[in-house]
Amino acid sequence: MFTFSLRYFLLALLFFIIEVLIALYVKDNFVRPYVGDYLVVMLIYCAVRTFIKASPVKTALAVLLFSYFIETLQYFRIVDRLGLAGNTLAKTVIGYGFEWADMLAYTLGVLTILVAEGLNRK
Repeated sequence: MFTFSLRYFLLALLFFIIEVLIALYVKDNFVRPYVGDYLVVMLIYCAVRTFIKASPVKTALAVLLFSYFIETLQYFRIVDRLGLAGNTLAKTVIGYGFEWADMLAYTLGVLTILVAEGLNRK
């Protein structure tokens, strides 16, 4: 079950770098909020697959459910409740506001993962 996949590690690193660049340099109303959310599920998926050998479908579903959970916590203002409202890093990492469009971005990201994994198997 536990393993190390250089391929997924490098993909996770690439997605991480892209996410950091988006967070630091993109200040718009589309790429930062929605493309960032679309890519973050890919980052998490690749990070998990770096160390855990599991079914792509099960891993993708777990990542999607985790993402939905974090978004739900945003609905309940978890950053405020943790006393981190003034912490820019916490607001960036955890997020600071529930949006249905984020749920769609996570779902599309996971669907992209499943398509890519399916094509990779062929």
